[in-house]
Amino acid sequence: MSRLPTPARQALTAALVAADQARRAGDAATRWANLADAHVLSQPAAAAHVRVHLRMLRAGWDGRDRTEIKGQLLRVIVAAPGSWSGRYPKGNTGRARVPATLPMSIRPELARLLE
Repeated sequence: MSRLPTPARQALTAALVAADQARRAGDAATRWANLADAHVLSQPAAAAHVRVHLRMLRAGWDGRDRTEIKGQLLRVIVAAPGSWSGRYPKGNTGRARVPATLPMSIRPELARLLE
């Protein structure tokens, strides 16, 4: 996570902790919302980006969601090269039901963390 500004790195860690807490509580919607935020924050840093997609893969597995599992397997493979090259779709939430190359708007509070 060395390429992330400190505030973004801290928010990424907090989002992953919140996602884990939601997983333990059985709250899939909150888990995915936090994973989506973590994804947006992790995109500039290859290792973090891959880790978030692995967490998303686990969430897909836990939910027995075949579409999500297949989509996350592909994204785990392309996440690091995308981050290294800077060719990732900024703001994309990382979910398999969203095209992997589609840039999306970044919520202002997340955008500020990435500045």
